[in-house]
Amino acid sequence: MTHIFTDDWENIKHFQARPDDILIATYPKAGTTWVSYILDLLYFSQTRPDRQTSMPIYERVPFLENKKPNHPSGTDLANSLDTSPRLIKTHLPVQLIPKSFWEQKCRVVYVARNAKDNAVSYFHFNRMDSVQPEPGDWNSFLQNYMEGQMAFGSWFDHVTGWWERKQSHPKLHYMLFEDMVEDTGREIDKLCSFLGLTSTAAEKEQIRRQSQFDNMKKDDMANYSSAIVMDFKISPFMRKGKVGDWKNHFTVAQNEQFDVEYHKKMNNTTLHFRTEV
Repeated sequence: MTHIFTDDWENIKHFQARPDDILIATYPKAGTTWVSYILDLLYFSQTRPDRQTSMPIYERVPFLENKKPNHPSGTDLANSLDTSPRLIKTHLPVQLIPKSFWEQKCRVVYVARNAKDNAVSYFHFNRMDSVQPEPGDWNSFLQNYMEGQMAFGSWFDHVTGWWERKQSHPKLHYMLFEDMVEDTGREIDKLCSFLGLTSTAAEKEQIRRQSQFDNMKKDDMANYSSAIVMDFKISPFMRKGKVGDWKNHFTVAQNEQFDVEYHKKMNNTTLHFRTEV
């Protein structure tokens, strides 16, 4: 973990969750902003429509472990939220989540993305985000990714750790990025069912349309264009949002090596991913 995610550790560790908090948990670049945006619309598009046009998504849904210099910490932003529920995001592996989220029996929405597309997206993100470690070239980055030498650790440990927790924690909803791309409306229906929301069909359809990738990419309150640590000249924060872009990056040799490593590390889990839709 880089220092910006550990500098506020005591406050993160002892963060006091509330029973109605909703924690959005992901490995980086797995659809965090997409699900955050959808949840914000589900809860507040009718009662607080001004939020969507006046507050960037990273203020509406604070990043719990974030501690950038000269910025409010994620814990401070979360504690200052005036909404009920509070929507809070994290990239922490399951074993590092503040205990209060479990003690308060909070609902958790976890989103996972197939490892190949996730690696590509994380590579381009590291190129454009100045607070991330330098990614090096694509091949070096991919080797580090397979070894788990990443901020927030191993993708393999992250997705399987949360999957195992789901088996014993009924308030954890596990989503797959590929399912969301395939049928966003269906996944919004599942979210509403999990959260006990009774949005109308018309409201859900409006949210489905609004949360399509091309619409979010043009929305300055959602696309992180106001985040000064990101250099959009190198790569946009929202780049493609597709399933299968890994085929434009992996060589045949890299793909073969990755498949061997993948099967070794994912051999003992019931969790399955699609690398194309």
